[in-house]
Amino acid sequence: MALSWNEIKDRAVTFSKEWEDTTNEEAEAKSFIEAFFNIFGVTRKRVGTFEHRVKKLNEGDGYIDLLWKGVILIEMKSKGKNLDKAFIQAKEYIHGLKEHELPKYILVSDFENFRLFDTEEQITLEFKLKELVKFVQHFGFIAGYQKRIYKEQDPVNIKAAGLMGRLHDRLEEIGYEGHPLEVYLVRILFCLFAEDTTIFEKQQFQNYIEDRTNEDGSDLASKLQELFQTLNTPNDKRFKNLDEQLNAFPYVNGKLFEEVLPSASFDTAMRKSLLDCCYIDWSKISPAIFGSMFQSVMNPKERRNLGAHYTSEKNIMKLIKPLFLDELWAEFESVKNNRNKLIEFHRKISQLKFLDPACGCGNFLVITYRELRLLEIDILRILNKSGQGVLDVREIIWLDVDMMYGIEYEEFPARIAEVAMWLMDHQMNMLISNEFGQYFVRLPLKKSANITHGNALRIDWNNVVSLENLNYIIGNPPFVGSKWMNPDQREDVKQFQTELPGVGILDYVAFWYIKAAYYIQKSKVKVAFVSTNSITQGEQVGTLWNPLFNKLQIKIIFAHRTFNWKNEAKGNAAVHVVIIGFAAYDIKPKYIFDYDHVSGESFITEVKNISPYLVEGPDFGIENRSRPLCDVATLRTGNKPIDGGHYIFSKDEMNEFIAKEPKSANYFKPFIGSEEFINGNPRYILWLKELEPSTLRDLPLVKERIERVIKFRSASSSAPTQKLASSPLNFHTECYPTSDFLIIPQVSSERRNYIPIGFEHPGIICSDKLRILIDASFYHFGILTSKMHMAWMRTVTGRLKSDYQYSVLTVYNNYPWPLSPTLKQVETIEKAAKSIISIRSKFKNSSLADLYDPITMPSELLSAHNNLDKAVDMAYRSQPFTSEAKRMEFLFELYEKYTADLFTKEKTKKSVKKAI
Repeated sequence: MALSWNEIKDRAVTFSKEWEDTTNEEAEAKSFIEAFFNIFGVTRKRVGTFEHRVKKLNEGDGYIDLLWKGVILIEMKSKGKNLDKAFIQAKEYIHGLKEHELPKYILVSDFENFRLFDTEEQITLEFKLKELVKFVQHFGFIAGYQKRIYKEQDPVNIKAAGLMGRLHDRLEEIGYEGHPLEVYLVRILFCLFAEDTTIFEKQQFQNYIEDRTNEDGSDLASKLQELFQTLNTPNDKRFKNLDEQLNAFPYVNGKLFEEVLPSASFDTAMRKSLLDCCYIDWSKISPAIFGSMFQSVMNPKERRNLGAHYTSEKNIMKLIKPLFLDELWAEFESVKNNRNKLIEFHRKISQLKFLDPACGCGNFLVITYRELRLLEIDILRILNKSGQGVLDVREIIWLDVDMMYGIEYEEFPARIAEVAMWLMDHQMNMLISNEFGQYFVRLPLKKSANITHGNALRIDWNNVVSLENLNYIIGNPPFVGSKWMNPDQREDVKQFQTELPGVGILDYVAFWYIKAAYYIQKSKVKVAFVSTNSITQGEQVGTLWNPLFNKLQIKIIFAHRTFNWKNEAKGNAAVHVVIIGFAAYDIKPKYIFDYDHVSGESFITEVKNISPYLVEGPDFGIENRSRPLCDVATLRTGNKPIDGGHYIFSKDEMNEFIAKEPKSANYFKPFIGSEEFINGNPRYILWLKELEPSTLRDLPLVKERIERVIKFRSASSSAPTQKLASSPLNFHTECYPTSDFLIIPQVSSERRNYIPIGFEHPGIICSDKLRILIDASFYHFGILTSKMHMAWMRTVTGRLKSDYQYSVLTVYNNYPWPLSPTLKQVETIEKAAKSIISIRSKFKNSSLADLYDPITMPSELLSAHNNLDKAVDMAYRSQPFTSEAKRMEFLFELYEKYTADLFTKEKTKKSVKKAI
C-alpha cells in the first residue's frame, strides 16, 4: 500500500539530512538510490535494475545507473560534476531501449543537485538536496500518486484497448468465449489499473506473471485462477502456507472475483500480449473513456473505428453542468464562508442519487461521480482550514459509488461500468490522499454502483431506484431511427402506443423521454438526455412533445441546439445531436446553448420558455396538416414513377436509345429532382401518357421498357405497386402542370441561407423530390424564398442528416402567411422577387448551387434577397426583425392566433386571397 504524504515528507527530511555529506558516485550511488526509493515505501529491487546495459548511438555499450522500465531512468554523478553532460548521456541511453522500456522521467543528480525531466511534458525541475521536501510531490509517481490530466482522447487509451483486443481475440479463437471471457477480461483490466494506481504494489501484477509463470504460458491460466481466488479471500481466511508473492495481494471483494470461472488456456504469444498490457501506465487512462472503448474491443466491426462511438468527457459536461453541476457550484460559493451551512451542503451532495437508464460502460455516471468528488474536495479543503485539522480522512469522505444507478441491456458493459466506478473512486481517493497527507484506499470493496442488467424500456425504474430517493436522470440512450428498429426494439415500444397513439413514427431514443416523463410525475427529479436531433425536427416534434406537454406537464428547462457529436478518435461517428433537459415542473431561468457550425463556438441565451424546436417559444409542436393553414394554393409533390429505373435515362443513355429507335425521341422529356434542379444536370424520362396505342408497334425498345416496368411492379411486396402494374404508362403520383409553376427542392444543403427556389415551364417532368406550386405568382415566390419562410422551414422541418428536408404537411401547410398585406406591400414584394429572378438570369453558366453557395453567391443577388427580406418583414409588421429568433417568436404567436381561431376563417381567407 502507498504511504501517506505526511509519512513521505517525514522520510524526505530524514533522507536529506542523512545524505548531505555524500560526494562519491562509485562508492555511494547504489545505496543513495536505494534510500531514495525507500522515501516512497518502494523497494528498489522490485521495480528497477542497476547497471542496465544498452547500446549507445555509437554502437558501444552503455550502463544505466538505474532503470525502472517505462517509468524513470536515473544517472548519478559525483558531487560537483557537470549535470548537463549527465543529462546528455542519459538521453543517449534511451536510444538503446525498447519501446515499452522508455522512461517517462529522467533524473540526474550529483547527490547535492537534482534535475528531473518529464519526457512527455518536456518540463525540467531543478532543486537542491536540502529542498527535497518542498519538491517531493513531483515524485508522487514512484509511490503511485498520479497527476491526472483529462484529455478528450489520449493515444494511450487507444493503444491499451488495442492490446486488450488482441488478447480477447486469441482467447476467443481457442474457444474461451461468452460470459466467462467477458468477466475474465474485466478482472484482468482491474488488475492492470490496480498495479499502477496503488491498489496493488507497483508492478505487482506484472511481477507475478513474470516471476511465477512459464514463458510458454502453459501455467498462466492456473496462476491467474489462484490470483483471482486470493483477491476474493480475506487475509485472515487465506491458507497459512500460501505463496508469499500471492499473499502480498490485498483482499478486494466487491463480487468482482467471486464467481468461479472455467479455466482458460494460454500460449507464449498470449502471455506476451498480457505482459504488453502490463507495460502500459494504466494510471494515465480515464476509466470513463476507456470503458466505452473496451466495449468496442469486443466488437470487431467497431474496433476498426476504435473510440469513435463513445461520448467524450466534453460532451458529458455539456449535459451535467446545466442540469445540476453549475447550480451546485453556485450553492457552494454562497455557503463556503459559513461552516455549518457548508457541512449541511456537504451532507446534501452526499445524499444525491443519479440514474442513467442506458448507461453502457457507465461514462456518464463515472464523470458525474468524478465532478462531485472534486466538489467534495473543495468543501473538505475549506472545512479543514476552518476546523481543528483532519484526524482521519475516512471520516470526512461522505460520497461513495453507491449513489450511482444504471440500467444496461448488455451484461458486459454493465460489469465494466461497475469496475470503472471503482477505478474512478480510487483515483479520487488518491487526490484526497494527496490533499490531506493521509493514504486512503477503500479496500476491501464494500459498496458498488447499482448497475442493473436489463431492458430499460420494459422494466420498472422504481425497482432500480425509487423515485422518492432519486434526484437526476442522465444519459445517452441508443440512436436508432424509427425505420431501422429491429423486431425486439419494436416490441419494446409497443407498450407506449396504447397511451400515445401515433408514436410509431418516433425514433427509438424518444421512448426514453416518454418513459422518463411518466416516471418523474409529481416529483422534483430533473432529466437530461443526449439525443439525435430528429426529435426536434419535422413530424416527430408534435407527435412526441405535445403529449409530454399536455398530458404529463413536462417543461424543457435547458437545451443544447444541434451540434456535431464527435471526439478526437479516428472514424468519428458523424451524428448531429441535441441535449435536452426537462422536468415535470417549471424552472426559471431557462437557457439555450447554440453553436457556430464553422468555429464550434457556443453561445448561451437566457429565455422565458423553450419550445420543442429548441428556440424560445411556446410548448407545442407543429403537427402534420393535410391542407394549408392559410388561403393559398396547394403545394403538390412531383412525379413518382416506381419504374425500377427503366423509364429514366442519363443524357448519353437517351441519345444511345434514340439512335437505335429514332421515333422514341418525341416521348423523352427532361426529368429533374432536387439534385438536378439545384445543380443544373437534368436526366430524362420516357413520358408515355400521350402515346397512341397503335404507335407502340413501331417502338419495340419502348415496349420492352414497358414490359420491364410491369415485371418490376408485379414483383413488388407492396399491394398498391402490384396494382399499378396493370397501368404501366401511369406513375404512382403524377403532377404535370400546363402553365409555369414554382419549384421547391425537397432536400437542400444546410450551408445555404436560402433554399434555391425557382420557376419552371411546362414540358419539364418533376420527380417526387420536388415540391410544385401551380399558378404561382411572384408574391408566392417572394414569401417562400424570404428569410421569414426560411426561418420557419429551418425550425420545423425534418432533416436528412443535416440537410433540410422540405415537408408539405409540416412546413408549407402550417406556415402562417401575412394576415392582411396591403396592395402596396404585395407589389413591393413582387418587385423584389422579380429582381432576384432577373439577376439570376445574368449568370447563365452558373447553377443554383453556385449562385446560393455562401462563398460564391454574387453580391448583387445577395443584395436583392436582402431587399426582398425587408419587404416581407414589413408585410408582417411595421418594425423589422433583428434576428431569426425574433422571427420565430413572432411566427409562433401568429400560428397560435390562426389555429385558435382568434380571427375568423372567413376574414383570414378574404384578407390573404385579396392580397395575393
